[in-house]
Amino acid sequence: MATIKELSLKCGVSISTVSKALNGYRDISEETKQRVLKTAMEIGYLSDSSIKMLKKKKTCNIGVLYRDSSNQDLRNEYFAYILASFKEKAAKEGYDITFIEHNIGNKKMTYLEHCRSRNFDGVCIVCAEFSDPEVLELVNSDFPVVTVDHVFNEAISVMSDNIQGMTQLIEYIVGQGHEKIAYIYGTKSSVTHNRLVSFNNVLSEYQIRIPDDYYKEGIYRSVTKTEELTEELLRLPSPPTCIIVPDDYSAFGAMNAIHKLGLTIPDDISIAAYDGILAGQALEPKLTTIKQDVDKIGAEAAKQLIDLIENPMGTSLDNIYLKGQLVKGGSVKKLK
Repeated sequence: MATIKELSLKCGVSISTVSKALNGYRDISEETKQRVLKTAMEIGYLSDSSIKMLKKKKTCNIGVLYRDSSNQDLRNEYFAYILASFKEKAAKEGYDITFIEHNIGNKKMTYLEHCRSRNFDGVCIVCAEFSDPEVLELVNSDFPVVTVDHVFNEAISVMSDNIQGMTQLIEYIVGQGHEKIAYIYGTKSSVTHNRLVSFNNVLSEYQIRIPDDYYKEGIYRSVTKTEELTEELLRLPSPPTCIIVPDDYSAFGAMNAIHKLGLTIPDDISIAAYDGILAGQALEPKLTTIKQDVDKIGAEAAKQLIDLIENPMGTSLDNIYLKGQLVKGGSVKKLK
């Protein structure tokens, strides 16, 4: 099989120029690009189908914007699984992924400038501060965009059905005999809003009224904040019998507070969460939670983005909701 060095010698240009021609960069002449592509096919460096794709000005490279506010980066198990599934599906379709950064080398740039310099075919926003002007600029650009866990009218969104998931969770907790249920919810987002709506609607259906001090605004994936708020709830004159925390990872904070006060789970206090990460099922007792289908979320996001790239006039900008699954665990006690 021919090598890129042989291709550069055959074309009479540098390896860097060959790489730019094959990756769709715009700082070389169209004549040079076409000569490289023609030679690449002649010597067997690229297949005919690959050449056709390059001539369509596709780079087969997708930009992924991932900014985790909890500073866990790719150690965040929930998003790590989504990204792994996204990458696997994209690779099967012939696409590479590149993380969108503020810098290329020493050159500082906006997210949109990075995308344009890399000439991405499309962009997936997995985790970010969605109100950030730079994120909004990217969503409103001419790049095909898919978002995960957030809804924009200008993009396709893929997420768990948070209303369905929270409905399952609350109905199970109420079915265990709990009426004094507190909710530590995450920071403001469409995900948080839908979970709160579902929480309130289900309790209303069961004619259960929750006092205002049972609602606590927390932070997703923050052990420290969840520990602090859990302790506040447990020190109330009439504490809850069950506390729902923002996600499985933050449940560690709730457990810290419970143990600090000399209480046990679930005998003294029940807890439940959301996400279904493996760590939650390694606890004793196992965590009651809603397991989100991270593999399906990632694969579906990649499928939708590639459809939008390859068939923009035939792909609608839909909001796609994927169902979660209740994991009963043992952290919610059945009351007599």
